[in-house]
Amino acid sequence: MEETSAALDLSETFAKINQDDIFGSNAKYETKLRLTKDDSRMKIKRRSLDLNNNESSKTKPLCKTKSLSSHFVVNIFDEQCSNNPRNNEEKGLLSHYQSSSSSLHGVPDAIDEDDPDSCGWRKIQIEAAFGICIKFEEVSYNVRLKRSKVEKHNIVQGVSGSVYPGEFLALMGPSGGGKTTLLNLLSGRLKCDAGIITYNDRLYTKSLKQRIGFVLQDDTVFPHLTVKETLTYSALLRLPNSLSKQQKMERAMDVLSQLGLERCQNTMVGGNKVVRGVSGGEKKRVCIGNEILLNPSLLFLDEPTSGLDSTTALRIIQMLQDIAQGGKTVVTTIHQPSSRLFSRFDKLILLSNGCSLYFGKASDAMRYFSSIGCLPLIAMNPAEFLIDLASGNVKDKSLPSQLKHKFLPADVHKYLLGAYESRASTMEKIKLDEINHKLNMSSDAAGECGASWIAQFCILSRRGLKERRHEYLSSLRMIQVISTAVIAGLIWWNSDANMAEDEAGLLFFISVYWAFFPVFTAIFTFPLEREMLSKERSVGMYKLSAYLIARNASDLPLDLLLPVVFLTIIYFMVGLKHTFSAFSLTLLSIFLSIIAAQGLGLTIGAAFMDVKKATTLASVTVMTFMLSGGFFITRVPRFMCWIRYLSLNYHTYKLLLKIQCGHDGGGMEVGAMLLMIIGYRLITYILLRRMSLTPA
Repeated sequence: MEETSAALDLSETFAKINQDDIFGSNAKYETKLRLTKDDSRMKIKRRSLDLNNNESSKTKPLCKTKSLSSHFVVNIFDEQCSNNPRNNEEKGLLSHYQSSSSSLHGVPDAIDEDDPDSCGWRKIQIEAAFGICIKFEEVSYNVRLKRSKVEKHNIVQGVSGSVYPGEFLALMGPSGGGKTTLLNLLSGRLKCDAGIITYNDRLYTKSLKQRIGFVLQDDTVFPHLTVKETLTYSALLRLPNSLSKQQKMERAMDVLSQLGLERCQNTMVGGNKVVRGVSGGEKKRVCIGNEILLNPSLLFLDEPTSGLDSTTALRIIQMLQDIAQGGKTVVTTIHQPSSRLFSRFDKLILLSNGCSLYFGKASDAMRYFSSIGCLPLIAMNPAEFLIDLASGNVKDKSLPSQLKHKFLPADVHKYLLGAYESRASTMEKIKLDEINHKLNMSSDAAGECGASWIAQFCILSRRGLKERRHEYLSSLRMIQVISTAVIAGLIWWNSDANMAEDEAGLLFFISVYWAFFPVFTAIFTFPLEREMLSKERSVGMYKLSAYLIARNASDLPLDLLLPVVFLTIIYFMVGLKHTFSAFSLTLLSIFLSIIAAQGLGLTIGAAFMDVKKATTLASVTVMTFMLSGGFFITRVPRFMCWIRYLSLNYHTYKLLLKIQCGHDGGGMEVGAMLLMIIGYRLITYILLRRMSLTPA
């Protein structure tokens, strides 16, 4: 079997770009490629199940993935930049860069069949990307203390650095050092209080958001969706309209294949102790896959190896290194990597108390600290040594004479900070001529990528139905509803129809039950989905209105199934009015009560975004509505009578009484409940609009 190897030296590529030619008509990327003799087709080496079978050991070219990726990259760039004349040169640059590197693929590593976490690990395909260089100088970020209107706490203080396409930058330091805050600042999720951050020498704009991928530390995914469904729904929502539905689905499958998730594609992702799913490494790859669907130029990751074993962590870092080598700019925070992980980083920023103690090549870090008199006395992992220094731990370390008899962390921090600032003042914190290029970023906001509003609604409805059907139709919930109906039916079994009080009591119980049940189901919606909602909205995946309407539409068939079962059991057991019209109107009244109660629960949940607070308010509200519902007391004091008109129970109870007694009317009650259905959801929409888009 013939093996083909390839390497892309991006630092030489960008170093050869002439700044004046970037904005000229003849601008080109001069890509230096080192290929073997036969590079007409790049092939992937796969482990054959039968090594003696020559037919099964044949290699296959990556034609489909390559062509779709090329089409995808050009479409993304065309949609964002074709309307701006200043970007025509950029388009030519990208086309040349893509044509020279889109056919460049890595050789896959062999698949470990005995590794349960390995779903076909391989070196992923290198995709061309529109290169973006990040430069940041004297960046600071402060937070105001809650108990003080004046005093501020410095989270990040005067950090400078740069990272270029093809480079892998690690933000390292002890807990509380400011790593995640700096990552959020560089990705545009937070606005710095001082300093400047530029992207290809341009300030952050909304158009840049579509070229940024951000992977959270916590794996924020829907647990009941499969790996394939997760990536497919994300592709349908986020990829531009210039691609057909089939192309979007193919793109999702390409990414799934690149990340080695084929064998677990039909497995639920999982996410809690109840729903078991894929392994931690596979789940992390799913989250990364959600971001690289758009082929982002910038990829930010917060603790991507958190909670993973050393082997899986190394594979994740190897994958990120491959992504960077494809021309992307990759920045990650990491707490305490192993020496194998540390060797994969191109650049390193060591943070302590929000200050930078080192910025430069990761391979030069030990040499630098040795030059200022800090050395390990025993064999140590370089990352462990650096974290110890940043934390002020001087045990088993040789220190300079200035720190003799000074072992406090504050003294060590002060010395290291002073040494770095002295070095930086002579060598410059940012080498602006390190890569002499200047790619023109459009300052105009690009049109939004992704599906139309109608398509968003349809996709979110399907996704919501698949995700929540497991919860709504769980055996425990069905047992709860059916057993309640049977118990109520037995208690009111063959009750005398002339006993008005008994019948009224049953109708009031029905009105209370189908207000209480939906409220306490709906209040959990937004507190539990807050991170997912913030994450998806922060990247402009869909409109909030499409999400909210789809959320209610997908809940509707699930919410209305159990009431039909409940009413069918109890209606005929207790001998209520045996006519089709009475049964239908009773069911319709319960439906209105459920939809209105669900709106109330959504409003309470959106107002607090906290389960405990929302549950407390919901309990008080439901109790108030029940007491003023017209069964326990008929004459309410004037100063309290207004409450009954806000009560779901009051309007539902009156409707049910009129139906069973054969009275005409009910328009006032129906109108009041329709106002509640619409009004609660409008309030929910307003509350969600004010919600922070940065996940907690």
